[in-house]
Amino acid sequence: MADKISALKETGINTRLAHTGNNPSDFHGFVNPPVVHASTVLFPNARTMESRAQKYTYGTRGTPTTDALCEAINELEGAAGTILVPSGLAAVTVPFLTYLSAGDHALVVDSVYFPTRHFCDTMLKRLGVTVEYYDPMIGAGIESLIRPNTRLVHTEAPGSNTFEMQDIRAIAAAAHRHGCVVTMDNTWATPVYFRPLDHDVDVSIHAATKYPSGHSDVLFGTVSANVTHWPALSEAMVTLGVCVSPDDSYQILRGLRTMGIRLERHQASALAIAEWLESRDEVARVLHPALPSFPGYELWKRDFGGASGIFSFVLKADSSEMFRTKAHAFLDALSLFGLGYSWGGFESLAVHVNLSDRKVAKAPSEGPVIRLQIGLEDVPDIRRDLEAGFAAANAV
Repeated sequence: MADKISALKETGINTRLAHTGNNPSDFHGFVNPPVVHASTVLFPNARTMESRAQKYTYGTRGTPTTDALCEAINELEGAAGTILVPSGLAAVTVPFLTYLSAGDHALVVDSVYFPTRHFCDTMLKRLGVTVEYYDPMIGAGIESLIRPNTRLVHTEAPGSNTFEMQDIRAIAAAAHRHGCVVTMDNTWATPVYFRPLDHDVDVSIHAATKYPSGHSDVLFGTVSANVTHWPALSEAMVTLGVCVSPDDSYQILRGLRTMGIRLERHQASALAIAEWLESRDEVARVLHPALPSFPGYELWKRDFGGASGIFSFVLKADSSEMFRTKAHAFLDALSLFGLGYSWGGFESLAVHVNLSDRKVAKAPSEGPVIRLQIGLEDVPDIRRDLEAGFAAANAV
């Protein structure tokens, strides 16, 4: 059989997703890598044990199952190395702990995932790190916020819940002029539609709970670094004792095989629904980066290869006192959409998002923000369900 790794270099994304992270010849021809459960690993003699001169030494340091997934993620990200962690939030907190120390200053985008903000405002603060939140639209202007002790700039594009786009290259260029590490939460796009390391980001973060899993049944995170920042990340993983189960690793690796074609469906359906929502009288704004009406559309078009299935819209309300009432009436009338957190699975979800934590990027004033995860259901059925929500909201 010809060398598969060389053959994959010129192939499309779905081909790479189908064939990276597995080498059947390593496992007697079986297509999928085996699930290896391990804590203790035996050594052939005392000298090997003392020098750790063998590939596997202990379960926390990796197994054939986790290595297969890391290999696949490295290929997708163009990374020097990847660590696997038990959740998307851990995928943020571990690199923060890796690159920040007491007395440091970090810049974090104000449209950040709320649990990231909570970690910054509690644990990082207690550890002596100062966190400042910046406007997601700041671009190269972020240079004016960088202090002598700024060590890390965290980005998230598009932003959580309101989907602001960031000029990642401009931010990274400014940060690197001052020796800062640049991290990015790229969960929305996945490496299928955006590769952060190709845009001068140092560390790419994913909640693999979302699209890589694809079935709403695994909690998982991945963190991939470039060659400069990989050694510190790898050492932090070992020092913190962070590891994942082989069963979950197998499930994520399995999910990767179909992620590309699932994303195509999510993208097409979400865009169809977003365009339809723009025509509704009940909708003040649709917050979807791939809509030409969206303020960050040109950045999305310039840098991204596609859009995923999650976006928000602003439901019109006559007064702020009616925001919650309208939102709850809309949500409670839905039957196809589930009311639940997370996203990236096969099912559609809806949630009334809370934006009260924002410091700089203020919440829309026209009404409550409803976030939609558009699943794999048929678009006419999704639309009918949303129509029931609008009817209920109109009735209050």
